[in-house]
Amino acid sequence: MDQGESVSRPTDALRSVSPKAKVIAGDLDLLEVGDLRVNFFALTGVVNVLRGVNFSVGPGEILGIVGETGSGKSVTALSIARLLPRAGRVVGGRVLFRGKNLYSLRAKEMRHVRGNEISMIFQNPRSALNPVFRVGKVLGEILRVHSGLQGRTGSDRAMELLADVGLSDPASVLRQYPHELSGGMAQRVMIAMALASTPHLLVADEPTTALDVTIQYQIISLLSNLRSERGLAQILITHNLGVIAELCDRVVVMYAGAIVEEAPVTTIFDEPRHPYTRGLLAARARTESIGTLASIPGQVPDLREHLPGCAFETRCPHARDVCREVTPLLTQAGSRQSVACHRWREIG
Repeated sequence: MDQGESVSRPTDALRSVSPKAKVIAGDLDLLEVGDLRVNFFALTGVVNVLRGVNFSVGPGEILGIVGETGSGKSVTALSIARLLPRAGRVVGGRVLFRGKNLYSLRAKEMRHVRGNEISMIFQNPRSALNPVFRVGKVLGEILRVHSGLQGRTGSDRAMELLADVGLSDPASVLRQYPHELSGGMAQRVMIAMALASTPHLLVADEPTTALDVTIQYQIISLLSNLRSERGLAQILITHNLGVIAELCDRVVVMYAGAIVEEAPVTTIFDEPRHPYTRGLLAARARTESIGTLASIPGQVPDLREHLPGCAFETRCPHARDVCREVTPLLTQAGSRQSVACHRWREIG
């Protein structure tokens, strides 16, 4: 399911949830991100990378975050885990995990949360694996630090984890170095490492990028099974709307560091309200498409500059004076759907 493949409708079978994993209305959100603002401080100026991001994730829910490169998706993930690069700084807002403000925790306390309750997987697994250590060494160290498992007990648990993520010969994989693994195997190893501490939330940043279509589908199925079998809540960050369609319950659409639309996944595909969301959907190939693909004209604005109105205004065919002058706020546009657009009612 790369960018040249058709965007499928959400598959209910893949997103089936066991009763214990279903989000019950009124349950306390597992994660709540409120008015999150992040700046990057560079020699060329201050870049407003995140501009007031708000969303939540419930127990057992899979939330998709989608948008073009530079929309703020990955910075959002790094902010949740408090893994921003040195140039980045949270300048406003909060991140609550199980009711705790992660930015009020000491570094040691945050390492405990990051190691035991929130796990991350990244788009390039080989870069996250130490090339000089065998898989067994790395996975064994994680189990020793976070679960207190060592020796034979640790080795047995490591093989269980590798088997759980679909690796057919766990003992052999434990003896291999990262460069000896295929892309799909390396990503499965990363997922096994993320699951070693039995987290409550998994943040997956472009987990299927650079994998072929067959392996992408296998990884999607694996992530879906982790939710249905373990009740594992997930944030899936991607530019690939096909992956979003297959896996997610709700979708957050980001543009220029802000959320422009949020809705259940079926609503995003059936009734997109924001012109940017519509542009993303139109720019994806469909099996029946012939000729040149649609594209969104223009470029993402320079986030070092003050944006007085809608950040998408210069690229939007529906823009009017109000769009240039007033920043649109997220407003209710239907059941569980919100959109940041002045003209969404007019453009239908």
